[in-house]
Amino acid sequence: MHSALLAVALLVGCLLAVQASVNLQLNSAVGTPYGASTVQLSVATGILIVIAAVFGTLGALGKLSDVEGWHLLGGLASPLYITSGILLFPRLGALVSVGLFVTGQMFASLGIDLLGLFGLEKKPVGIGIVLGAIAVLVGIVVIVRGQLKAASGAAPGAAQLSTAGRVGWLALGIVAGGVLPIQGAINAKLRADLNAPVTVAAISFTVATFTIAVVLLALRATNRTPAPKVAPLKKMPWWGWLGGACAAAYVTGTFMLIPSIGAAVTVALTVTGQQLTSAVIDHNGLFRLPKRALNSSRLIGLVCLIGGSLAIQLS
Repeated sequence: MHSALLAVALLVGCLLAVQASVNLQLNSAVGTPYGASTVQLSVATGILIVIAAVFGTLGALGKLSDVEGWHLLGGLASPLYITSGILLFPRLGALVSVGLFVTGQMFASLGIDLLGLFGLEKKPVGIGIVLGAIAVLVGIVVIVRGQLKAASGAAPGAAQLSTAGRVGWLALGIVAGGVLPIQGAINAKLRADLNAPVTVAAISFTVATFTIAVVLLALRATNRTPAPKVAPLKKMPWWGWLGGACAAAYVTGTFMLIPSIGAAVTVALTVTGQQLTSAVIDHNGLFRLPKRALNSSRLIGLVCLIGGSLAIQLS
């Protein structure tokens, strides 16, 4: 049974990488990343509400009046993460983008643990954490440098890595990954308040959907993004709809796994799943993404990222 749970943790991490990849098809159909994020988050919210209803936990919503306001804000991270994936994957590739997300996740989680943020107990700095952090840094640097060397022969989007705006895209990836542990810490507070994991996930995604919808309306009002299209959704490949289901599965899976196998093991395996799947997607050009071969530098960087992630989470 324990081995099966470990396999599930690895699988839900894989789904997070798939989510970011298939959302590009949704973006192509809708015509704006903010509209695509709104659609994807709406789908995920609907799925989670149905699951919560099946489990009979929607009654926990009656306790919301007793919850501190900031405990409801975990969902704010999802629009940033999902929209960043839509923007970064065609420009940087799956492996670089996920590598940046993971780097942000690792260092944000380290900050939360070492500083005891969000009411969590402080953790001491150990040799495993130090070595893991160094390995993560080395891994992402090696991957990005390898991407730069290959940019001249890569897909058109990859050329942006050689421009002044490259730093901004790289920073966006790290920040987008960094908000995920913060989201997890806040949602943990809400879970303690309501004692209903799936309902907490539904609330988080409801907040996320409302937030990105407001952003979309604001950008439309100022003509900073085109109007979302609906008709092209009919011609989108079936797997273009998987983003919402993957997001719902990831959130529900992590909520269910943490009490059984622990937070550290869950995070370590889900992060490993993200990185391995992104490497496969990049190498094979899956989901209509351009192929980016897993050469020696990218492979070394991937190994460093996975090893560093495991060292940090399991120390």
